[in-house]
Amino acid sequence: MLFALICTDQPGSLSVRLDNRPAHLSYLEAFADQIAFAGPLLDQNDKPCGSLLVIEVPDRNAAENFAAGDPYAQAGLFSDVEIRHTKQVYPKSHD
Repeated sequence: MLFALICTDQPGSLSVRLDNRPAHLSYLEAFADQIAFAGPLLDQNDKPCGSLLVIEVPDRNAAENFAAGDPYAQAGLFSDVEIRHTKQVYPKSHD
């Protein structure tokens, strides 16, 4: 199942994001085979203000556990994490 994780940074938390980025990237690397997309959300000045990840996991509980284990989340970077079940329409899946 695909889940979109839409994470919003706490205001004024760029230093928290930068300080924890290496651990966050290592965490993503450990789950690389389950990540369809991952990248920062950007504000009007192209500064990071959140994260968007699309992950493939067995169920919502696994998506919640993935989100909770992210070093960004553990460092308190996010003010909100929305987890939404989604499906891929395009590009067409070759299943």
